[in-house]
Amino acid sequence: MADKSGIQVIARAAAILRALEASRDHPSLGELATQVGLPKSTVQRIVKSLCDERLLVSDPPGSGIRLGPALLPLATATRFSIDRAVRPFLQELCGDVEETIDLSVLQGDSAVFIDQVPGPSRLTVVSAPGKSYPLHCTANGKAMLACLTHEQRRSLLAGRLSRHTAATPTELAAIEAQVADFQRRPLAVDLEEHTDGICALGTSFLDASGVPYAISVPVPSTRFEQKRAYISRRLLETRNQILRGVPDCHAPSLPGSARRTARN
Repeated sequence: MADKSGIQVIARAAAILRALEASRDHPSLGELATQVGLPKSTVQRIVKSLCDERLLVSDPPGSGIRLGPALLPLATATRFSIDRAVRPFLQELCGDVEETIDLSVLQGDSAVFIDQVPGPSRLTVVSAPGKSYPLHCTANGKAMLACLTHEQRRSLLAGRLSRHTAATPTELAAIEAQVADFQRRPLAVDLEEHTDGICALGTSFLDASGVPYAISVPVPSTRFEQKRAYISRRLLETRNQILRGVPDCHAPSLPGSARRTARN
């Protein structure tokens, strides 16, 4: 019984951490309890323990609860581990499709590049690691949105969505439709939605702590349709290789039939 109780506490603490990571604000104790579906007294005890370890910070009354500084080195260590583990797969993919391959992670409401394997072509797409991109109009961003719950997506996409090109989707319904497509086949597409002249394909996976990562292949629009089918196939094969070969990586739990086809 004690072991089962301990596992339950860990699961509840993880739910609290994930809720705060997905929140754009600093919720109060009561708001946090509502978000995770637990009694306020239970959340209060767990939050106090996490604050004692500096994993959370409880601001002055009325200011809410936020993630704490002790999480930063843990997140950094995990990110570097994922980076190193998947790079050989990215290099192989780059060699096969002869296009730039990007690895990004979800940070707040942005997709942040953390690694890149530049393509060999003279006309290629290169972005510096560390640069952030919006979620609603990029292949990597939409792939990571598909790893989240509907409520988490609505929170991250709250407010007016920025328009970058004439093709940028700015309505939540259009983005949810693309997420539904991803959940049937884990592949997201950007058809000049963020930058004129550049299209992209992307897929995603989660690390051991449930943080979404995405692999994306940006391609100049002049050769995108010619290579789209091959890149799509190789990108999904690379995702499957990572899911099988990297212990810390796993597929998101998708609703309905998508759960059965996530590795296809």
